[in-house]
Amino acid sequence: MQGSSAIFLGLLLGAMMAFDMGGPVNKSAYAFATGLIVSEVYAPMAAVMAAGMVPPLGLALATVLFKNRFSLDEREAGGATAVLGISFITEGAIPYAAKDPLRVIPALMIGSALTGAIAMVAGCELRVPHGGAFVLPIPNAVTHLGPYLLAIVAGTLVTTAALFFLKKPVEIKAKSNPAGAR
Repeated sequence: MQGSSAIFLGLLLGAMMAFDMGGPVNKSAYAFATGLIVSEVYAPMAAVMAAGMVPPLGLALATVLFKNRFSLDEREAGGATAVLGISFITEGAIPYAAKDPLRVIPALMIGSALTGAIAMVAGCELRVPHGGAFVLPIPNAVTHLGPYLLAIVAGTLVTTAALFFLKKPVEIKAKSNPAGAR
């Protein structure tokens, strides 16, 4: 695949990976890419895995950079969310999306779509179906490693920026002071 076909397929697969984060749409994109490995077509797997890492990574970064847009619990979970992201466990983004789906899911889809498109256009290939960043040291597992990592970083940054613009600041509730208490 080359040119606009690669861009379109990458955008589509990337957006699918972030739409429901482990649900049927995500699993359809993953199954499609995994099935192509048998036919020695490896580019869609690179797009899918990179795009699947982006939602939790973007959220984890946003919890650090834009603290006012996340609750204390969400900020504290940011570290674990990052670990899930580098492990290609997209489901780490679900708690954030469940709390604010109309703002979070579009932000995740934008970043993941970009990631998938970059990976496809750059001709990145991934010969293993799972493992996240832990497959990178395996010889010949990933081709065009530089653009592959660039796709993940770009998608993560775009997701983080989209979260800044789409999510509203969280209201901090003041602790109530019962009458007469000091």
